[in-house]
Amino acid sequence: MSIVEEFFHLRERGTTVGTEIKAGVTTFMVMVYIVAVNPLILSAAGIDVGAAAAATALTAGVMTILMGVIGNVPIAIAAGLGINGIVAFGLVIGAGLTPAGAMAVIVMEGVVITLLVLIGLREAVMNAVPLSLKRAIAVGIGLFILFIGFFDGSLITAGQGTPVQFVFPNSPEASVTIIGLAITIILFVRKVPAALLISIVLTSVVAFILGVGKFPEQGLSVAPDFSTIGNLDFSNVFSHLGLVAALLTIFTIMLADFFDTMGTATAITEQAGLTTEKGEVPGIGRILLVDSVAAVAGGAAGISSNTSYIESAAGVAEGGRTGLTSVVVGLLFLVMVFLSPLVELIPLQATAPVLIVVGYLMATLIKDIDFTDVEEGLPALFGVILMPITFSITVGIGAAFISYVLIKVVRGKIDEIHLLMWVTAIAFAVYFAQTWLNQVL
Repeated sequence: MSIVEEFFHLRERGTTVGTEIKAGVTTFMVMVYIVAVNPLILSAAGIDVGAAAAATALTAGVMTILMGVIGNVPIAIAAGLGINGIVAFGLVIGAGLTPAGAMAVIVMEGVVITLLVLIGLREAVMNAVPLSLKRAIAVGIGLFILFIGFFDGSLITAGQGTPVQFVFPNSPEASVTIIGLAITIILFVRKVPAALLISIVLTSVVAFILGVGKFPEQGLSVAPDFSTIGNLDFSNVFSHLGLVAALLTIFTIMLADFFDTMGTATAITEQAGLTTEKGEVPGIGRILLVDSVAAVAGGAAGISSNTSYIESAAGVAEGGRTGLTSVVVGLLFLVMVFLSPLVELIPLQATAPVLIVVGYLMATLIKDIDFTDVEEGLPALFGVILMPITFSITVGIGAAFISYVLIKVVRGKIDEIHLLMWVTAIAFAVYFAQTWLNQVL
């Protein structure tokens, strides 16, 4: 038995080196699109696309390898869609933070999650939030991402007499998005391997043909640019937002970043046949720890929080059963670091269709929310609908939490409200009332 087989327990899990490599390549192909999509979302906040692409690939590579070596599970890590939208549109454009300040928020929320893992409270905190609200957060972020896709693709603009309006594809930019969306949907529903990546490449070609895509004026970089790494400004967070708003902002983003991993880890390990008879995930503490550190690493690298990817299921379907699959994925991401300058050739209209499809995938969780139960359905609806229409994850989560507690109280079910829900709802109430409180006090 080789050192690799022994370290990753390949025989014990009924797999081989060849199978793990094939699984790793498969997972990489279905999630490498993030190297293009993440920088273009962050570019709305003024972050350099080329530098963000290099750091996105580098962070994904390092953290996925760590997940493989420490967690020994076939789970890959990369910049999380949803959180990057919060950074660009919520923290920088909406709240007025600098990019360095926004990344400081990500580092701080990642540190909080890491501490919760180390003291064993992450699972306890997860149990405090009702499942319907967890799903609503995911669905709301999904719709937010979908909305950003339509907006970036020039299909939605500020309306005349309405907040927003649909734009018939009467411009080259909108036409590229429509063509790209058709390409993406066709490849996706046909289950073509690496469908999202292929759609980005093909749509970029269409963009150049129609004159939408352009070469950078300064030319393509030859070497990767790592200028985003270490670009943090903690003072900007508290000086600009104030203490209460800053703490609530960190907390709400932590919530948005909080629940993905447990669901992803459980789903992937169960698919791989690694869970116990009770559905428990062996070594979940190590998995959660790596994922939490990945959030910190993503912020420190200047490219938003990194998290476990549900796309890892593709590699598991190909036979991946151990961390060796993740190591292969990580090594391929490190190779992508040297190809990252090519991302500057990709226009927003080429990634917009991918955001729309990813938004759909996240929104599918809505089927598991019981909207007929007012105690669960109404707060969930507030969370789902307010995130995209207010361009604020914070507003959506806050409204959902406050209304959940209020309805439970009115129905005389105070004993069903977890202490954390009380604390959070009160904190959000203070957050929403800041302007009034400042005037009164």
